[in-house]
Amino acid sequence: MTIQLLCAFVIAFLFVTAFGKWYIPWLEKEKARQQIKTELKQHSGKSGTPTMGGVMFILAVILVCLTLGFPGMLQGHYEHIFVLLFALVFGAIGLLDDWQKIRKNQNLGLSTGQKFLLQLVAALIFLLLMKRLGFLHTALYLPLSGRTVEVPPLLYYFFAVFVIVGTVNAVNITDGVDGLATGTSIPVFLFYVLVTFAWGEDYTRLGLFASAMVGGLMGFLVFNFNPAKVFMGDTGSLFLGGAIAAMAFAYDMPLILIPLCVMFIIETLSDIIQVGYFKATHGKRVFRMAPFHHHLELGGWTGRKWKEKEIFVLYTGVSLLCMVFSFLIVFERF
Repeated sequence: MTIQLLCAFVIAFLFVTAFGKWYIPWLEKEKARQQIKTELKQHSGKSGTPTMGGVMFILAVILVCLTLGFPGMLQGHYEHIFVLLFALVFGAIGLLDDWQKIRKNQNLGLSTGQKFLLQLVAALIFLLLMKRLGFLHTALYLPLSGRTVEVPPLLYYFFAVFVIVGTVNAVNITDGVDGLATGTSIPVFLFYVLVTFAWGEDYTRLGLFASAMVGGLMGFLVFNFNPAKVFMGDTGSLFLGGAIAAMAFAYDMPLILIPLCVMFIIETLSDIIQVGYFKATHGKRVFRMAPFHHHLELGGWTGRKWKEKEIFVLYTGVSLLCMVFSFLIVFERF
């Protein structure tokens, strides 16, 4: 298993770094460029940077799943394929959004309502399909206590849809600084790799997916780190969010996303708090700008403006600590 997971990492990393050298110039040629929101004056110089770079690590993961994961498929193991397909559906929604932005030559693609409806339908179909195939159980594992509690099916589905759609949008919101969503996501998928080692051979296929994600994202970071040569776009961020959520359900521990994805949760909460407080007080703000990484960029509450690389280090570092803590509370489950 160790060799397989290592190969998954290496193949994905090498594919992305090689493919990116051709793909990014092609995006520039095709004028697939990111338009920056007018209120983000500090990022105005990035307008025109190629977008839809998420295709790079998406293709890498597909390659790994269909090659290294093929022997498992011959034995009737398709869990990694289900996770891949689920993430691809969300990536397709992101691709449609990116395409609309490029076509209109502006930062607005699909409306918020359109994206939410598409994500909701995708989540429901995935859950019903998993239930029908026997991959989804309505018992909920509580990581800190080590217990599993039965949840009424209807309540569980409401919970699951909330987790999936929330995770997808949380990753999307975090993708606002060079390398930020990439760096914050790498420890999350590394957590799934470590869990695979701890829980054994039965999770090898899922481990291949996770290891390919780590390799693909690290390869993508070569081009996405500040100053970014390419952005992942909604194509990449929605795929990432879908993959993170799907893996949590595939490992049958969706609640692990609470300690594992603290930075994504902070980003989402900052956005919700800002909007709610702004409306309640008729124009007052809690943060200089939401989500939280923009608040830091603009000086936070101290007046010290954080550089993009500093924000990257902060988010990635906290995400690594969350990964370690999350692993320590689940590794003895099986």
